[in-house]
Amino acid sequence: MTEIITRRKLIAAGFTAAGAAGLGAAVRLANRYGLIPPDHNHIFGSGETATYAALRLFTSHHSRAREFTRSDISKIAPVKGEPPKSEAYNRLLSGGFADWRLRIDGLVDRPSSFSLAELKRLPSESHIYHQACEEGWSFIAECIGVRLSNILNLVGVLPQAKYVVFFGLDLPDTGDLRNVIGAKWNSIDMDDAWHPQTLLAYGMNGQDLPTRHGAPLRLRVPRQLGGKSTKYLSRILVADTVNNIGKGYGGSGVEHGFSWYAGI
Repeated sequence: MTEIITRRKLIAAGFTAAGAAGLGAAVRLANRYGLIPPDHNHIFGSGETATYAALRLFTSHHSRAREFTRSDISKIAPVKGEPPKSEAYNRLLSGGFADWRLRIDGLVDRPSSFSLAELKRLPSESHIYHQACEEGWSFIAECIGVRLSNILNLVGVLPQAKYVVFFGLDLPDTGDLRNVIGAKWNSIDMDDAWHPQTLLAYGMNGQDLPTRHGAPLRLRVPRQLGGKSTKYLSRILVADTVNNIGKGYGGSGVEHGFSWYAGI
C-alpha cells in the first residue's frame, strides 16, 4: 500500500509540474501511465486528457458519489429525449419486455445474453442518487437494479479489457460498429465499470423503470454526469479500444461535442 501511495504522489507531483509547463507535457505524462481518453484527438482533446488523467490519479478508485434518503427524492424527474420510435421497440414495450434480451460479448470468457426476468433474479441493490445533466437540470431518484460488476464477473472479463461499451436499442443490426450513425451509445473505463455504485437499473422509485427514463434497462454511473447513463440498453461490449466504433471518440454524444469523461 505504501508503494502505491508513494507512486501516486510521484505521478501527482509530475502532473502539477506538467500543468505549469503546458498541456503538451501533461499529455505526455498521461500517455506514460495509460490515461489517454478516447476523445484525445477531438475538440479540446488535450484539455480533456489532462482532466481525465488528473482525476484518475488524484481520486481513489473507491471514492463514492453521495447517496441520499427517501425524503430527498425529487417530486419531478426531468428527462431528455424520447423513447425509440421503431416498431421493434413498441412491440417489446407492449409485451412488457418479455422478449427483450441484453447481449454481452467482446473480451469475455463467456459471451451471454440475459432476459429482464433473469436480471431481476440476480442480487438486486437500491441506491438513491443525484443525476445532473450537462444542460443544467438535475433530480434525485432511487435506482433499483444489479451491479454492473456482478454481470462482468458472470461473463468473465479478460485482462486486456479497457472499456465497457453500451448500446441502445436503436443500434443498427449490421455487424459494422463503424456504422452506428444515429444510434445512442457510450463507454466507460474499467475503473467506473468495476465501481460498486455503477448499476444496471431496471427500476426507479419503487416501480419498473419508466419508458422515457430508459426502459427496460439503463446504465447508471453516479460519479459522472447523466448523459453517461445510457438508456434503452440492448448490448454491452467489453473492449480494449473504442477506436473502431463510430468516429472512435467513445460515445455518440462525444461526436456532438460533449466530453467522454464527465466526472463529478
